[in-house]
Amino acid sequence: MTKEEWFDALERRHGKELQEKFSAASVAICGLGGLGSNAAISLARAGVGKLRLIDFDRVDISNLNRQQYKISQLGMYKTEAMKQNLMEIAPYCDTVIDTVRLSEGNLELTADCDIVCECFDNAESKAMLVNGISENYPEKYIVAASGMSGLHTGNTVRTRKLGERLYICGDGESDVESDGTLFAPRVMLCAAHQANTVLRIIAGKF
Repeated sequence: MTKEEWFDALERRHGKELQEKFSAASVAICGLGGLGSNAAISLARAGVGKLRLIDFDRVDISNLNRQQYKISQLGMYKTEAMKQNLMEIAPYCDTVIDTVRLSEGNLELTADCDIVCECFDNAESKAMLVNGISENYPEKYIVAASGMSGLHTGNTVRTRKLGERLYICGDGESDVESDGTLFAPRVMLCAAHQANTVLRIIAGKF
């Protein structure tokens, strides 16, 4: 399949004008666990032009119940494994990887991206990223997540706009410490909300 065939197929599906917006967009996905790995695949399938994948962790067997990795990728850095997967799904997506732990000291890694997708599983890291981007890059949109654990109904997972450029996806209540675990369906629901919100922002549907 050639690059022209790939983009022709996307334009037929989405329309030329909308696909041009998707192709010109750049999104940073911070954290490649259950949220980030699922969101990355959805955005790549939609034809988002550039994805910057940021994570420091390796694929572990405990990840396979909800994250988009394979047994053959155990032990690989998640950045490298996800880039490998995206190359099979959307080979013409410009996928840039940073195998580092994101912190207040290296938030500039997101500087060339229009939208930052917060996909961490740690409350402190979530707060650091949202606050850091809001303070240092106020022109960027942030799509964060809170609450997707357990076997609660999926109908409580939703998207809320909490500021001019901040969106939160999830039920806002459930917590893995009280629910005991995470299941693929609710995590994927939340990741889908994040990816859908990113596409809506790119399309100008605020």
